[in-house]
Amino acid sequence: MHAPSPPPPCAERDSIAALYIENHAWLRGWLAYRLNSWGRGAAEDLAHDTFLRILSSRAGAPREAIQQPRAYLTTVAKGVLVSWMRRQTLERAWLEALAALPEPRHPSPEQQSVILETLHEIDAMLDTLKPRVKQAFLMATLDGMKQQEIARALNVAVPTVKSYIHKAYLACLSLMPDE
Repeated sequence: MHAPSPPPPCAERDSIAALYIENHAWLRGWLAYRLNSWGRGAAEDLAHDTFLRILSSRAGAPREAIQQPRAYLTTVAKGVLVSWMRRQTLERAWLEALAALPEPRHPSPEQQSVILETLHEIDAMLDTLKPRVKQAFLMATLDGMKQQEIARALNVAVPTVKSYIHKAYLACLSLMPDE
């Protein structure tokens, strides 16, 4: 006996369309409740981003039908929401740092955009690192801690701290364009 053949791509698209039609308003409300101070516009954007993430993650190979749509949407939306909040926090920190600079030292709007995008890329890259590597790197670069202090704080040997920081710097260098 043969296994049932996977649904054609248009059937997958139809199931996502049905998921959207049946749950978009609910998801927007769920997000709006969690974003109470950000307004419905942010909830609408994040609901849209949630469905885009679902579409992109399910593109290509056919997938099983979604058995519990709201649980699935909630899981995906939480990831989208966490990413969005981190982005907001990073942008707020950038604006605070910019406000601390005297006006003549402000970068141009184009430079500000490039700087902010670079910060987002570095943040995303740091998330790919093991937690201890990321922590050691941030302690060294942002907190200005010496390797000995980091070793004590993390309860590891100094050579381990050096290895952590080295891995993080290599990851940062991988973001740089080849010239």
